Amino acid sequence: MTVNLTPTQILTGTAVLLAVFVVWRWSARKARRAADAARASSRVVSLAGRVLFTGAGFTGVQWLVLTHVHNPTLVLVVLGVPDLIAAYVLTRALTVTSMDTVSTRRRGGGRR
Repeated sequence: MTVNLTPTQILTGTAVLLAVFVVWRWSARKARRAADAARASSRVVSLAGRVLFTGAGFTGVQWLVLTHVHNPTLVLVVLGVPDLIAAYVLTRALTVTSMDTVSTRRRGGGRR
């Protein structure tokens, strides 16, 4: 069986394959950007949940100690330790330790 294709048919087939490849690459890049955006937003939601949970825990322990214990040293410890933890967390959060931006990524994804 022989296939006889005209130059126009070959050119049209090549153009269609090229168009499919370009659309595939474009959709892959768009999907990657959407995944990066979803990952970034889930980090924010996860952080907010952890902050609220920890804050509720600190508040509950402080309330229990302040209402049921009359030892001044224990009251100072219960009020002071969360302040130290909050100061440490804020210092770590506000100190830039790495560049986590899109502009610093290399193409290809590997280490060089």
